[in-house]
Amino acid sequence: MSDRGYRRPRPLSPLREHLRDTFWFAPTLGLVSVFVLWLAASEIDEEIVAFFQREEAYDELGTLISFAQDTKTIVTQISSAMMTFIGVVFSISLVAVQMASGQLTPRVVRIFVRSRISKLTLTVFLATFLFSLLVLASYEGETDPRRVVSVPLLQSLLTLVLVGLSLLLFIIYVSSTLRLMQVGPVVDRIARDSFRVLGRMPRGPGGPEGLGPETGRVVHEGRAGVLRDVNTARLVRAARRQDVVLRLIPRIGDFVVPGTPVLAVHGGAVPPRHRLRYTVSVGVERTLHQDLAFGLRQLSDIALRALSTSVNDPTTAVQCLDRIVQFLAAVVRLPLGTVHHRDRSGRVRLVQEGPTWDDLVDLAFEEIRWCVAGSPQVSRRLLAGLDDLLLLTPEERKPSLVRHRALLVQAVERNVPVAADREFALLPDRQGIG
Repeated sequence: MSDRGYRRPRPLSPLREHLRDTFWFAPTLGLVSVFVLWLAASEIDEEIVAFFQREEAYDELGTLISFAQDTKTIVTQISSAMMTFIGVVFSISLVAVQMASGQLTPRVVRIFVRSRISKLTLTVFLATFLFSLLVLASYEGETDPRRVVSVPLLQSLLTLVLVGLSLLLFIIYVSSTLRLMQVGPVVDRIARDSFRVLGRMPRGPGGPEGLGPETGRVVHEGRAGVLRDVNTARLVRAARRQDVVLRLIPRIGDFVVPGTPVLAVHGGAVPPRHRLRYTVSVGVERTLHQDLAFGLRQLSDIALRALSTSVNDPTTAVQCLDRIVQFLAAVVRLPLGTVHHRDRSGRVRLVQEGPTWDDLVDLAFEEIRWCVAGSPQVSRRLLAGLDDLLLLTPEERKPSLVRHRALLVQAVERNVPVAADREFALLPDRQGIG
């Protein structure tokens, strides 16, 4: 792989992505943070009371005590209503997500799980509830300005601020959830996530030449599952210390079982087991962190469901083809296939197989092509997309596109008996049918 444009992987990248795939981390961090905020606000409230008592400003302090007692009723109402509000909001949201997964594909649920606004909304809701409980615990029965220790003045004001923030986030959250039920925003989100993966992945031509003989293998010893990502920074570091080259045997997205060889070692002994710990992440489903093809897989799934006889929604399939063509047009001249990860000195330390151009084209068009014979709208859009890509593609990458175009024409000619209908279905149109 060429050094130009190469960026070494960030050590914390897999951890950050795994935390984004969870729904517990942000609320937990928010609850810890709000507890710290309450402690700080309590200290400030005590300092305010002590200041007025030192100044013997008991009338002013009595006014603050009266104000705090008035806000106690509001804080009590907030604490009692907040959990009910949280339950109703997220129950409705789960129904919306279920409807979206049923209409499009179950894999759109990950969009909700990874949504920053969803996590922020839940975090602020829970933080408001916990903070209101803590504030209620801060109220004293003593109302004498000379003997009172703390008046939850700042705490009450912060509670009102959190309530206002909760209402604002509720409006944004409802708008975001409604967009999840629309096809256009969903396929646009998948496309944007795919381009992010493309932007941060090192790419390079060529195969694992010059690696030398294979001197050992490392097998997978964890649970069975999909290879989600690898900690490339840790693997490069382990290979550099051992002065070897590691080669990842399965591809990202492959299903591995215990005993499956995952790493081949070239040029020396196998690195110690502790250096290879936490380098391979296996989960129950694929993610977009390092999986360049997963975005196309999701778009293809949505299009296939739309073309099924039970749904029969060719316009949705056309929207998916728009994004598929957009993605392929972006990678049409990029080096794909084998990726060489290098250490600080520029030496190759990790070789990883990625999807080739032919792999991406087959994933994008093969299954959809099998289902479009009875839908002229989709066949016309697919032909237009293939023609557009042929104009952009270098000569060495055109054969796969030519093959799919020829097979599509054959499928339509075989399944559409009327000549006029065949001619109409084989007319390229970027909008399908207007």
